[in-house]
Amino acid sequence: MLGGMRVDAGTYASATDKILAWAQVGRPSYVCAANVHMLMETRDSADYRRVVNGADLVTSDGMPLVWLLRRRGFREARRVYGPDLMLAVCERAASEQVQIGLFGGTPEVLAELTQRLTARVPGLQIACAIAPPFGKFSPEQNREYARTLQDSGARIVFVGLGCPKQERWMAECSPLIPAVLLGVGAAFNFHAGKVRQSPAWMQRAGLEWAFRFAMEPGRLWRRYLWHNPRFIWALAGEEWRRRRGWSGAQRLNEPT
Repeated sequence: MLGGMRVDAGTYASATDKILAWAQVGRPSYVCAANVHMLMETRDSADYRRVVNGADLVTSDGMPLVWLLRRRGFREARRVYGPDLMLAVCERAASEQVQIGLFGGTPEVLAELTQRLTARVPGLQIACAIAPPFGKFSPEQNREYARTLQDSGARIVFVGLGCPKQERWMAECSPLIPAVLLGVGAAFNFHAGKVRQSPAWMQRAGLEWAFRFAMEPGRLWRRYLWHNPRFIWALAGEEWRRRRGWSGAQRLNEPT
């Protein structure tokens, strides 16, 4: 646990192995790619924390979480970044003839994403691509989406609705769909060529947030200028308490 949120230490290979194993047997399951934003959202909402902690797999998408895992003794922890995990899973899905689905984004983004993915991953079978309307989905809409995805035959569904909406949607709809739902956030826009990804050195240094903020300040200011300082402050407090063995302290000041 990091600040009350579960994060599974692992690698791209271990995550991909689990996802494909579940997909092959049609096991309803969902996967979250965790970063600082998600951690702070779980801190602010006990309900959302239950959603993330109830996932079948929570990968370490953000470098700060990888550093924390290693500091806590999980030396094998590596970054398992949602957009790169998406490509790794697509390659395995193509080689094992497992159909995938896409849920999220706009019709234009999905059209470009479909074209680029099939060109990049020969043999990839995209069974379904749904661009839902913006806003909250009704229970009736969710049941219809679930039926469409189930009927398509997709056994891995990439979900690009953004945090925290996509995790809540996956938790609600997962029992209705015999597939692995994988929340990948901005990966649709990245792989469709609509939004630039940060350079690799910035990702390794944990500075991807700065690049994304510079690209989309109007949309992302609250995520980074509000959550990041709170994360650092709360983490400092937790580390101070851990060093003094104060077992009764709440982690990262999480709510009860």
